[in-house]
Amino acid sequence: MSKKQQISPLRRADLNSDPIAQFERWFDEASRTDLIQPNTMTLATSTPDGVPSARMVLMRNFDAKGFVFFTNYESQKGHDLAINPQAALVFYWEPLGRQIRITGHVERIPERESDQYFETRPLESRLGALVSHQSQVIPNRGFLEEDFSKLRAIYNNQKISRPSYWGGFRVIPTLIEFWQHRDHRLHDRFRYTKQKGGTWLIERLSP
Repeated sequence: MSKKQQISPLRRADLNSDPIAQFERWFDEASRTDLIQPNTMTLATSTPDGVPSARMVLMRNFDAKGFVFFTNYESQKGHDLAINPQAALVFYWEPLGRQIRITGHVERIPERESDQYFETRPLESRLGALVSHQSQVIPNRGFLEEDFSKLRAIYNNQKISRPSYWGGFRVIPTLIEFWQHRDHRLHDRFRYTKQKGGTWLIERLSP
């Protein structure tokens, strides 16, 4: 592990009672390191019969309601979540020796919110969403580049609307674990578990 940052222990007294507020504190600290994209996270989904699949995606927003990312609804993860709307997320910030694991239910965000975000994307990214039928087999890269060039010419200086097959998902957490590196593999781990009344149970776990 990198020695760029001074590693401090994680104590129960240091934790916010709200895991989203705790996440925000750690995310702000990760954003001040030399990490290029601290919002990178592993997203794990599975088919109804339990076949897992994991990939890296970018968290675009988080708040008390959950963690938001955007994708093609017709991708493998989109199909997985349509049938089995449960997922796990992992953030790992090596300079800080920190990991956050999140599991929860997943739902699509309102179309209006997806529209608003799509409009903020660079032109090339909006065109890419139109061109890419994510996870589908294609003959070669030239196939993609040709379609991209055609669409660029068609939409030159024109508004590009969000395609219906592209939008956002929100992971609504039921469990969040904060992991802090410590020497000799005696790491600090605290797990927040959502209770029926909406409060969170905080427990220390063995490393």
